[in-house]
Amino acid sequence: MAKRLGRYTVPFDFPSLLYNDAVELAADTGALPGTTGPLLETVVDMLDELGRPDEHFDCIQVAGTNGKTSTARFSAALLRGEGLRAALYTSPQLVRYEERMEVDGSVVAPESFTRGVSIAAEAGRRVNARRELEGDLPYHITPFDLLTVAAMVVFAEAAVDVAVLEVGMGGRWDATSATDPVAVAITGIGLDHVRILGDTLAAIAAEKAAVIKPGRSVVLGEGTHEPSVEAVMRERCADCSVEPYSSSHVVISEPDRIGGGLRFSCEAPFSTYELEIPKPVYQAQNASCALALAELYLGRPLELEAARLSLAACPTPGRFDVVRTDPLLLVDACHNPQSCENFVSALDELAPGIEDRPALLIAALSDKDVSGIVDVLVPAFPRILVTRTASDRALPVRELSGIVRDRLASIGRDADAVDEYED
Repeated sequence: MAKRLGRYTVPFDFPSLLYNDAVELAADTGALPGTTGPLLETVVDMLDELGRPDEHFDCIQVAGTNGKTSTARFSAALLRGEGLRAALYTSPQLVRYEERMEVDGSVVAPESFTRGVSIAAEAGRRVNARRELEGDLPYHITPFDLLTVAAMVVFAEAAVDVAVLEVGMGGRWDATSATDPVAVAITGIGLDHVRILGDTLAAIAAEKAAVIKPGRSVVLGEGTHEPSVEAVMRERCADCSVEPYSSSHVVISEPDRIGGGLRFSCEAPFSTYELEIPKPVYQAQNASCALALAELYLGRPLELEAARLSLAACPTPGRFDVVRTDPLLLVDACHNPQSCENFVSALDELAPGIEDRPALLIAALSDKDVSGIVDVLVPAFPRILVTRTASDRALPVRELSGIVRDRLASIGRDADAVDEYED
């Protein structure tokens, strides 16, 4: 645990937005014109303008291709169980933007979200006004830049002890890297955002390993053990004179139904745990990573009963999320082939009969490996319903439906047994 500053106050006056205006700005920052970004310096300068709200609490950073949201959630829950006032910053939201920010296990109120966005927007305006006055081009402030700065303000004003920050993309240039975390975790590496991060595991690993810096505690999740990835991680740690902790887990017994509990054991830096979580098998890896991260941050073992209660009660919305059991409604935000394989593997163990499973309602973003996602998911379900999300990156229904039909045909199933839903 690091030494923090006292109570935070915003160092300037700012115009207060209405909630709907804050939501619109969070979705599209085109109202904050700029030309030189996105750059990490944008967020650094905005936080400096605000008097560094992120220095009023400890930051913990969680990076990785898959599992980072769940690991971040588990970590924050474990720290709350130890009596700390813990905040959580994740992305994207499922329904409302304020879902990205939590304090003490609760989503922040719309009023707090709106205030945070209002303050962050004014900080951006001031930074860009000064840059133009000095003859520099104004920054392009992305929605993630804006929301990251807003979250730091919200957390500082809430007087949290520690904030667990999920990296949005990569790590080297991510907005959360404008803070100075005392501990970091990298859950695993997979092929995602290849046009931005690189088209090999080693290249992507290098971008994410950039969150490892001298003086930070480091946890490497089970998903970093692929040889080319592990070599990158070890080299980065050596360059930073950091000795990482490699988390691991052993599953003792698996659930016998969807929504059942999972008992697992794992070693952490200071202790060994036997715990149960109401999650699928792959979540044991994330819980193990979170236990190690929480221990390294605290510098001691966790109280066993508190850890048990924290993990059992921790929600992971959108991650093998059983919304209803009769009839079954299961939601999972798997968004690349690797995470889809984890999802299907968990489903195979809990409901091995494909014909007994519900229909798959699928949508995808155009900048993802859609063919890889479809290749994994479609054969695992008896019926396919194709739709699209509200995102401007969403793949059109007809195009996704064509990919689904091609996959069904390739495995000898009726390619016409696909329904399309535009709304």
